[in-house]
Amino acid sequence: MGHVSVFELGSSHEQVVFCNDPSSGLRAIIAIYSTALGPALGGTRFYPYESEDAALEDVLNLSRAMAYKAACAGLDLGGGKAVIIGDPATDKTEALLRSYGRFVQAVGGRYYTACDVGTYVEDMDVVARECEFVTGRSPAHGGAGDSSILTAYGVFQGMRASAQVAWGSPTLRGKRVGIAGVGKVGHHLIEHLLDDGASIVIADVARDAVDRVRLVHPEIDAVDPDDLLDQPMDVYAPCALGGALSDDTVPRLDAQIVCGAANNQFAHPGIEKLLEERGILYAPDYVVNSGGLIQVADEIEGYSEARATAKAAQIFDTTRRIFSLAEAEGVPPSVAADRLAERRMEQIGALRRIRLPKH
Repeated sequence: MGHVSVFELGSSHEQVVFCNDPSSGLRAIIAIYSTALGPALGGTRFYPYESEDAALEDVLNLSRAMAYKAACAGLDLGGGKAVIIGDPATDKTEALLRSYGRFVQAVGGRYYTACDVGTYVEDMDVVARECEFVTGRSPAHGGAGDSSILTAYGVFQGMRASAQVAWGSPTLRGKRVGIAGVGKVGHHLIEHLLDDGASIVIADVARDAVDRVRLVHPEIDAVDPDDLLDQPMDVYAPCALGGALSDDTVPRLDAQIVCGAANNQFAHPGIEKLLEERGILYAPDYVVNSGGLIQVADEIEGYSEARATAKAAQIFDTTRRIFSLAEAEGVPPSVAADRLAERRMEQIGALRRIRLPKH
């Protein structure tokens, strides 16, 4: 087995672990942002990064976001993330995944891993052969399987909360929703919106994804991705890559609400001010897309679909609370969400100062 390098990053991240195993070809980084609320939880991203520096930057950003997501979701979990450097199509092997599992095990329970870009429930089953701190597993091994189901459900709840604030009623009935990206999450979101009486226009760079939707729902309109922003709509739902909201895209938006599943929707800090200037209500991405995290977190104590779904339904109340806090403190909703997360991490983390007797 290779070596583990660990170093402290001052006041930002608690711990970063570099994992190197030449025998399996594993090169990975595990980043723990915070364990103030509990063990860090976050997926493993398998991606062909251009450099180790690029991988480090990504894992640091992602792990921080996971801490804020878990805090706002009311979970007793911290934030972490891992990246494996390589092409999952060619570099993923049983030996590499099991080697990675041993590194996660070596962190000693401070980090739980799960699926992310380039990894799947079947991969987590392999990782778990060497590690007990794994969630997001297949139903055959006690897991919940596809986390996109609750992710979409949570986004829908966030959209309902946004509608309550914007139009006085928690429904999308009679509203037009534009969805950018109709992969697994977008596809499930469509079903919730149609059941609620919304009309929908979609776009995706993958033509087959659009075709799959329209085969089932021919009444849904489809446009080229470049044209979606110019469509008249009530709600814009970015459900594809990050950075969808930028200096170029926000001025084109013809919508009153932005609420979608994509992570890191702001191209850079300051976009929240552009949205406010245009009178567009923004539902913070890491709040409304936390259903998937809620699902895999539930597996840690033995998965209950009813319990996880009930927890994801609370995204409605959390989103409303953030909008109320934003109004009360005179800040954008994204800032209010950060404050809510930071206050919970600080307040609950402070309880650790109360010493408990050893058993």
